[in-house]
Amino acid sequence: MTDNPKVLHLGHTSAAGGAEFALVRMLNAGVAWRAALLLPPTDWPGVFANLPPDVPVRIRGVRQPAGVSRGSASLMADATARLVAQTIVTRLHPAFRRADIVDANTTRAAAYGALAAQASRKPFVVHLRDMVDPEALGTLGFEIMRRVILARADGIVTDSQATLDSAAPNLRADAVTAVIPSASGLAFRGARPLPQGPIHVGMLARIDPWKGQSLLLDAFAQALGDTDARLQLAGQAYFGHEDFLAALRSRAETLGIAERVDFLGQVKCVDRLLSSWHIAVQTSTRPEPLGQNVLQYLAAGRAVIVADEGGPTEWVVDGINGLRVRPRDVASLADALRRLGTDAELRGRLAAGASATPNLLSDSDVARAHAAFYAEVLQRRRT
Repeated sequence: MTDNPKVLHLGHTSAAGGAEFALVRMLNAGVAWRAALLLPPTDWPGVFANLPPDVPVRIRGVRQPAGVSRGSASLMADATARLVAQTIVTRLHPAFRRADIVDANTTRAAAYGALAAQASRKPFVVHLRDMVDPEALGTLGFEIMRRVILARADGIVTDSQATLDSAAPNLRADAVTAVIPSASGLAFRGARPLPQGPIHVGMLARIDPWKGQSLLLDAFAQALGDTDARLQLAGQAYFGHEDFLAALRSRAETLGIAERVDFLGQVKCVDRLLSSWHIAVQTSTRPEPLGQNVLQYLAAGRAVIVADEGGPTEWVVDGINGLRVRPRDVASLADALRRLGTDAELRGRLAAGASATPNLLSDSDVARAHAAFYAEVLQRRRT
């Protein structure tokens, strides 16, 4: 086993996405490896402003824009050229040559990381934070994932068993796999009372059509539209979704609830925000691999509602530590909001159950699990 191995983390953006936050939190938790980060040109420093000072960062190559896997033929051609260029830069970079393991933190980084690793015997591992299917990855992204990334990967980390199951048909027989929830900055303070005053319902997720903010707006209007309840949507509109944010504001106006809907943007102190909510919602419109927000809701001891599919169902037991609702169903979500909005005893019982959810991991726990995973990959490579 290599003590204190050198791990090169590959990313493709510094935007404040879940993958980027997870990496920063894990590296700040104290890790048993020598970490380095290699990025293409990006809006530096972004989320990586909070990296530990002893983690070297190298920025080389060409910018990797978002959204190309579902774009036009010309966009895909441009993306392919950028991918090839970044592959060459990555393969030739000294940090790649020195690394004991190359770890792709995002799907885009995994694409050029896998290609760079093809011409070497460098152990290559991938974090899967999306379901491995065309709906989640786009047609081009799905083909690259199964034919290039998973075909080369020596190790796979997923945040839920559901994500791992979606990848399983395309994994190498000798690939090391691990289910490790993303580092989510969980604050463990035991059971905390729900706040007094009007009901506050919230969703913590980037503003993106598939995250389900539109669905939540409609359900909130149906269930609590004639009360003094408030709805808070916390998250930025990244990756070209500014028009969707404008559409959400317009929809709130149309529903007559605009004065009781807060668009908070990116929130720095998540724990403080969650402590002000009574009900916390995850209602993605396609199966969610997991979502750090679900773990954060549970650790904060809120009354949780999740869509009954994907990774969240591995954590939320209906009626015990949250409610599970039919996916993509406004009526089902509205019914759950109505029940929790009017039943203080149910809210309190589910909140207590949430804070008692077993096996929630601190960021240090996540770092230790990754260290064991890297050690297994290195050992498997030797034998």
